[in-house]
Formats: sequence, structure tokens, C-alpha cells
Amino acid sequence: SGWITANAPLRNGLGRFIPQLARVTLKFCKSSGSSQGVRQFIQQDCVQFAKQNPHCVMYLKPRRHRSPVMVAEYLNGERHWMSLHNMTLEEVSAWVDTARTSSGAEFMSQSKMVYSDHVSIQGTWHPHVHSDPREAVTSYPDPELGRARNVSPSASEQL
Repeated sequence: SGWITANAPLRNGLGRFIPQLARVTLKFCKSSGSSQGVRQFIQQDCVQFAKQNPHCVMYLKPRRHRSPVMVAEYLNGERHWMSLHNMTLEEVSAWVDTARTSSGAEFMSQSKMVYSDHVSIQGTWHPHVHSDPREAVTSYPDPELGRARNVSPSASEQL
């Protein structure tokens, strides 16, 4: 029971893949210029999207004098709402595809740099692991710490 197993929605991908997008609702105005890209998507790509994604239901809801909106609903009960105001056909297609490939889970901020099923007992590496502890309490600029290290003496210094 590792991190991936515990966080996969509905154990998705651990046997067979279940697309998480259940339905997409496109709300748009039939006459407004801000809905032009959504109307082009409906005319050109909507049927093809529905054929390629039989697991997802596509609803089209015309509304008068309202800004275009996409509502994506997922199997886990999440609903993602997005404004499509003044977007082109390509942008609308990209956002519908993003909703299709998303799991529906809210974005989780990553509090750790590394996720592992077996955390190291030595701790996580960071850039200051092997730093000199004097550097933390020194006031800068410090001539001793600013001096070049591991530099061999020049020929004139050796004479």
C-alpha cells in the first residue's frame, strides 16, 4: 500500500483504466461574440469528441446574453467550472481536452520535495547538507569565507 496505491482515485490504473470525466456542460449564447469559439467547437469538434469519448456525456445549453462557461463533472463528485469568454476554437478544444484527461481531484500543494514509499532515515538531501556551519552565523562580506578554496599557488608565489 504505497503512495500511488493510496492516492489513485478509485484505484484507477491498478487493473484497468476508468476515465474520470462523467459529463461536460457547455453553456453559451447563440448570438454573443464572446461565445464564438464555443459555437465553432460545437459545429466542428463536438460530435467527434462525443464519438471518441463514449464514457462522457456532452450537454449543450444555450443561454441568452450570458458569458460562455464549461462545467466538467467527475466520478468522484467534483465539479470544475471554467469561463470560456472570448476564447478561440483551439483554446476551447484544449480546455475540453484538459478536462477529459484530468482526474477531477483538487490540486494538492506538494509540501515535500520527494515522495517515496520508503523514506530515507538519513533525511532528504538539500544544497546545505555539507555546508560549513560557520556560514550560518557569519556576517557578510567575510574575507575568510570569500577566499577561493583549493587553488594551487602560482609560480611567483612559490618563489
